[in-house]
Amino acid sequence: MSRAQANGFQQEYVRALENYLQAGGESALSNAYELGRRAISEGLGVLDMARLHGTALEELVLSAPAADQARFGRAAAEIFKELLSLFEMSFRGYREANAELQRLNETLRQQKEQLELANRELEAFSYSASHDLRNPLGGIEGLSRFLLDHSADALDDRGKKCLELIGESAQHMRQLIDDLMSLSRVNRSELHRVDVDLSAIADGILARLRDAAPGRIGKFEVQRGMHANADHNLLAVVLENLLGNAWKYSAKRECAEITFGCEERHGNVTYFVRDNGAGFDMAYAGKLFIAFQRLHAASDFEGSGIGLNIVQRIVRRHSGHVWAEGRMDSGATFYFTLGGEENP
Repeated sequence: MSRAQANGFQQEYVRALENYLQAGGESALSNAYELGRRAISEGLGVLDMARLHGTALEELVLSAPAADQARFGRAAAEIFKELLSLFEMSFRGYREANAELQRLNETLRQQKEQLELANRELEAFSYSASHDLRNPLGGIEGLSRFLLDHSADALDDRGKKCLELIGESAQHMRQLIDDLMSLSRVNRSELHRVDVDLSAIADGILARLRDAAPGRIGKFEVQRGMHANADHNLLAVVLENLLGNAWKYSAKRECAEITFGCEERHGNVTYFVRDNGAGFDMAYAGKLFIAFQRLHAASDFEGSGIGLNIVQRIVRRHSGHVWAEGRMDSGATFYFTLGGEENP
């Protein structure tokens, strides 16, 4: 409020008090209430109003005849009380809102603790169950191999086929268990941020992919000088999954084309892995990062459907985001960001 506005407000308050001292009545009290409402809307506080009231007292009460000062003082107190009634209601509303906010914060804190406890218990169960299942599963695999190796003559073709299916199912189950244990380790491991050379990690992964499939032709492009402040081991898992998927889903191309780079989007460093593979229908993009959800048949592309969920969890642990764009039979691009980053 400017000095001119303050002087005008002061004069209005003096007039309101003078009217009440002279005539009393509800009309003068209503004027005081209206002044209080305006004071709040214009940003005046209780101390400001006290100063205005003090000035009005000096002008109207202390200068009055001694015989009237006591009566005027009581009347001035009444109008000042009416003036402050809106401030009191505002303070009461603030206290109630603050108490409600504290209650809601405490409820959220308790729910967060319960959720964290449930997640820890679920992760512990997942790890324990996965670990405990490995031994009986190994027994199933071993017995099926033993029967095929030593009792094949006693089995007809249907029996041999059944044993082969048992062995394949056991291997698939083992892969699922390994993936569950990997998922549990991602959630349980501590985050150690260091300077990570993403370009060098990608080079190593792509070289291993090429060596593992010498008959395939691939064109790889990795942007130079990409660094991130992140957990080295976890970022290696992210790139192993994304680059491995790009290599896997481009297996039916005469020449697989895979690009790993980064760009700036909305002020954030955004990394991407692009391929010319099978792609996917964007209508089902929401299922990509759900554990064990697959958009392609297992007979077309192997895998358990856990890799992208692991990628998402690692990226989220870095306060980042991951998403994908693609078209059926036209390749896909996976993007991710990492929190707390500077431009490379």
